Amino acid sequence: MKTPAASRKAGPYLIQRAYKLLFARFGPQHWWPGDTPFEIMVGAILTQNTNWRNVSRAIDNIKEKRLLEPKRLYEQRHLIPSLITPSGFYRLKSKRLTAFLKYFIEHYDADINKMKRVPTARLRRELLGVPGIGHETADSILLYAVKRPVFVVDAYTRRIFSRHSLFDSNPGYEEIRALFERHVPHRPKLYNEYHALIVRCAKEFCKKNEPRCTDCPLNAV
Repeated sequence: MKTPAASRKAGPYLIQRAYKLLFARFGPQHWWPGDTPFEIMVGAILTQNTNWRNVSRAIDNIKEKRLLEPKRLYEQRHLIPSLITPSGFYRLKSKRLTAFLKYFIEHYDADINKMKRVPTARLRRELLGVPGIGHETADSILLYAVKRPVFVVDAYTRRIFSRHSLFDSNPGYEEIRALFERHVPHRPKLYNEYHALIVRCAKEFCKKNEPRCTDCPLNAV
């Protein structure tokens, strides 16, 4: 896989130093929200193009109907659009969630333990084959629900590290993921923490408009 040119020179130092600075400023983030692996999976699908507050409201609706269980939710899939309306794009997301439920039930009998027995590469290919499941969503499921050392790349990751010149081009998702996985030890808990710290830094300091660079913990990177 092609490596972004800037990373060949400064990638390891920048990636490792950034984590230390973020953790020193923010401490452990205790992420991702969710009481069960299945709730995390649902959240990963619903969080596309919206904020977590809206996703939480949608999940609460599912819980109130006592449907936060794969087979039960699939049996009552006609209710999904109305239940997840707060998450936005509810018609599209209901199709994606239904497709995932079908896959999860047919392939693993809705059993996360059976899913955990499958090698990461194969499981990732399967998830990417589910209609509407993209790289970020698949990797979020793998990392947070299945506990695999897969680094999740989101818009915040690209924004922060582009501004710090980790890339000298516009690399694709897989290039960025591979870059982080080469330079960060393969531990799910560490990947979880790093991703959460990136999100917090982007929301508080590395904003899309009017970034607070002077006060940013990565100002010393």
